[in-house]
Amino acid sequence: MKKRSIVIILILVIILAIVFMVKGAKDSGRKYSIEEVKNHDFFVLQKDDKYGVINKDSNIVVEPKFENVIVPNPSKGIFICYTDNNTTKVYNEKNEEIFTNYNDVSSIRLKNLATNLMYEKSVLKYKSGEKYGLIDYSGNKITEAIYESIESLGYKEGELLVKKDGKYGVINIKGTVLVPIKYETVVADGYYNENSKYENSGYIVSVKTEEGYRYGYMDVDENVILETQYNEISRITDSADDKNIYLVASKNGQYGVYKNRNKIINNEYQSIQYNKNVNSFLLEKSKKYGIADIDGNVKIEVKYSQININGQYLYAKNKDGKIEVFNDKFEMTNESENVYKYKVADDKFTITIENGNDKTLYGIEDAQGKTVVNPTYIYIEYLHDNYFIACNQDGKLGVINDKGEEKIAIKYSSIQRVKETEMVQTMTSEDGMTQIYSKDMEKICEMKDAIVGEEGNYIEVYNENEEIYISHEGKIVSNKQVYEKNDLVSVQKDGKWGFEDKTGTIKIECTYDKVTEFNQFGYAGIRKDNKWGVIGKDGKVILEPKYEFNSKERPSFLGEYYKVSYGFGEEYYSNK
Repeated sequence: MKKRSIVIILILVIILAIVFMVKGAKDSGRKYSIEEVKNHDFFVLQKDDKYGVINKDSNIVVEPKFENVIVPNPSKGIFICYTDNNTTKVYNEKNEEIFTNYNDVSSIRLKNLATNLMYEKSVLKYKSGEKYGLIDYSGNKITEAIYESIESLGYKEGELLVKKDGKYGVINIKGTVLVPIKYETVVADGYYNENSKYENSGYIVSVKTEEGYRYGYMDVDENVILETQYNEISRITDSADDKNIYLVASKNGQYGVYKNRNKIINNEYQSIQYNKNVNSFLLEKSKKYGIADIDGNVKIEVKYSQININGQYLYAKNKDGKIEVFNDKFEMTNESENVYKYKVADDKFTITIENGNDKTLYGIEDAQGKTVVNPTYIYIEYLHDNYFIACNQDGKLGVINDKGEEKIAIKYSSIQRVKETEMVQTMTSEDGMTQIYSKDMEKICEMKDAIVGEEGNYIEVYNENEEIYISHEGKIVSNKQVYEKNDLVSVQKDGKWGFEDKTGTIKIECTYDKVTEFNQFGYAGIRKDNKWGVIGKDGKVILEPKYEFNSKERPSFLGEYYKVSYGFGEEYYSNK
């Protein structure tokens, strides 16, 4: 008996070890990393209406003889070249054709992602017969050609929607199955937060039944949260709670809410809408409305003919046609039905909106509910600290503080925050003047017909004749500081432009109407008689001015070629 017990224990230990090994292997296969591209070494080149590849030293590495070329990862010498019969060849930086043992190798374009790199950076797909498989950038096979299609899964880089035997699933760039390939449709739910981006976005899946499509939900760890038995499923993607999954799901036209696997609101409503401002659900049943909190508890009875949510207040019309006003704690208040309010600056201020007979007027209250700015403006928007953009009844814009004092005169045609800073940009359409103000609303600079952009960690303000650089702290800095890695920077003298070194010694004479700074590849633009050419950092003219550009934007060059951007992260260099 003793020996038998030992044998049984050993068997159990072995079984547990196998289980943990399998789980470990599975978890390892699920984990993948997205390559971070730091260097841009290769670019698409257009020449004489054909396409090839140029490197960062402006040398042609693949002759421009193809109908189209894709450089899926600009740090790697892998180029997808399309021939005139729409088949592909793959070349490397030595102009050698590679991956010839695979057919129709192509890149995988990302979907629904804001990025300048529009393709999967480490995998390609190939074709064998009518099926597709994956290879890496070294030509190693990741999967056999067993899929009817392979494409990017929206929102999630590194995850691929695949089709097999007429059904869909998801694999990652290591070839590991994340969502079983057995569904009619699979889509990412679109959940996003600042830390994990789309990594915690789950999957809405569907199957086809005799009654039509039925939907279910899987989380990122392949756990089935809801079975495929619902007419419709959507995830609350802007909830303040990022630790739980909130799903609105309908059955037979009746909506309910699930918190992970737990039903918190029964399927008995004609519609359910989440509102982030009050972190709650607007419920509709038999054309009556109510409110449930984020835990599914009904806080405002479903009996109102209408509920409007404005800021942190709820305005509910009762059966007598009167408006009852509730705050974000769902307590009835004495607020006027004609005044909407929403809190800003971590509840330090409240912007009030009064609806009169002929106009809507904005004002400001402090944290104690005291009016600090009378409702005399037709629009107010919070900026930062105690500053607000305000629009007067003549349609002019400026900045006021919490005492109603004009910190930037209310006289401008437009006003907005400068990029991701706390500076403010104003503009008057009558004279085309642009002003930049600091976070303390002190004027930094003023320029006519200005373009405001970014250069590294600085804000750049420029027009045809001048340029100014501003730190994010609102200080004007020299171009020597902005381009501290450059040996030469632009300089203007007697209305003409050239280049000087860090000591202020002119190295390239000021003979040009305008120049650009030297870019990371060592090339600068030079303009004469409204035509642009190219100069190298050694002072030698690479191309005399010949290009004419309609845009006010300044061109960027790589050797004799200029960059063309046509949106969605796509760009190429051309000499046309």
